[in-house]
Amino acid sequence: MTIQTMRDFGIGEGQLFIGGRWVDSASRERREIENPKDESIVAAVASSTIEDADRAIAAARKAQPLWRATTAAQRAALLNRFAALIDENAEALAHLLTAEGGKILHDSRIDVAFSALLLRYAAESARHIQGEIMPGENPDEQIWIQRVPYGVAVGITAWNFPAALFARKVGPALVTGNTIIVKPHEQTPLTTLVLAELSRRAGIPDGVINVVVGDGRTVGAHLVSHKGTDIISMTGSVRAGGEIYALGAEHIKPVRLELGGKAPFIVMEDADIDKAVDAAVASKFFAGGAVCTCNDRMYLHRAIHDAFMEKFVARVQKLTVGDPTTNVDIGPRINAGEVAKLKAMVAQALKQNATRLVDATPQQAEARGHWFYPTILSVGSNDLDIMKEETFGPVIAALAVDDFEQALAYANDSDFGLSAYVFTRDHRKIMRSVNELEFGEIYVNRASGESPHAHHVGYRKSGIGGEDGKHGIEGYLRKKTLYNNYA
Repeated sequence: MTIQTMRDFGIGEGQLFIGGRWVDSASRERREIENPKDESIVAAVASSTIEDADRAIAAARKAQPLWRATTAAQRAALLNRFAALIDENAEALAHLLTAEGGKILHDSRIDVAFSALLLRYAAESARHIQGEIMPGENPDEQIWIQRVPYGVAVGITAWNFPAALFARKVGPALVTGNTIIVKPHEQTPLTTLVLAELSRRAGIPDGVINVVVGDGRTVGAHLVSHKGTDIISMTGSVRAGGEIYALGAEHIKPVRLELGGKAPFIVMEDADIDKAVDAAVASKFFAGGAVCTCNDRMYLHRAIHDAFMEKFVARVQKLTVGDPTTNVDIGPRINAGEVAKLKAMVAQALKQNATRLVDATPQQAEARGHWFYPTILSVGSNDLDIMKEETFGPVIAALAVDDFEQALAYANDSDFGLSAYVFTRDHRKIMRSVNELEFGEIYVNRASGESPHAHHVGYRKSGIGGEDGKHGIEGYLRKKTLYNNYA
């Protein structure tokens, strides 16, 4: 498979998808998209302008009344056709995603497959959009509550899952009658642009999906603050989420934010150790650890700490790092800044008396590319920075705990509240986890991995609103009440 450029899909350099057509950006400036593996240039895309964003808003607003008037079943049929085209082009999309983002092909294929699944779930939801009818206070009167679209949605996506995050926003927005403008992360826009082309081939009407690329603090901020957009959904960092939250305030817009995480991984003395180790490895090193729900800090009961760590270390030492198009476990980091961040985090942890159990960095470093290797740390306190800050890479720290109470207290001592993991055979501990862990998503005796019909939501600085499932769909609908007096 050699398809790695937009050109293979008929998309020209510097073009944007606005109003159902490929149009040139108002700017002649180009941003080169780098392959994290070797720093080669995969493609060049437009550096979008405010003018481009305004054109996208105008196209989305123009298309929305007709799209809203389309039946939910018709919208669903188009989404299913879109999902089928993703399946048909899955391998090409996976290679493109790997080229721009550095994920190994196995993980890119999962990203692409999940995007089609999310669109299909949204399509399945079309016939479940319901209103309510209730008796009024007056004679011959009914009260109707309808669920109606907001209008124009803005979807801002992160670099780690460009296909799935596109679908996570586009599917619910479209099936509920909204149109959408997608602004992908500036480092991984290629997959999103190709998905826009597939949406055109699927027959989705002009202006219903629009894609502009560019810097988040200019183009993204303009889309969020513009009075012509009605609802914002963003996946990204806490910093960016806070800025978007503030920008939406002028026009009192609903803002849905899926931000960072620092998932605790709790293993109690009665757990199935082999199962827990398998899950710890899978949940930490999938996508190289660049997952907001990944296992990011481990709390291990003292009774099983040594046995667990012996097996965990042995497994991690066997992980391979290299060219993501080959049969390896971990690819490069997205950019040099991510590598520098991870190195600084490890250095700070060692300065704070952490012990390095595994450092898989080879003696002969790669000449080019952005590489960071699996690192395991042992810590003696929950107060270390490495136990508080999201790593977003293949670095994990472990801490021994005396009992379940201590594990719960340490887990909840965080600014984040997205995901948590618990391994125990004690049903009482499981129920305590449900009641006492302050996280929006808890995995009990299993590795990470979300379902499209569940709900993905964070607490505290991990976000607001949530996505997926019927609650994610409902997030793109607002209520309208009608007092129908027929006397």
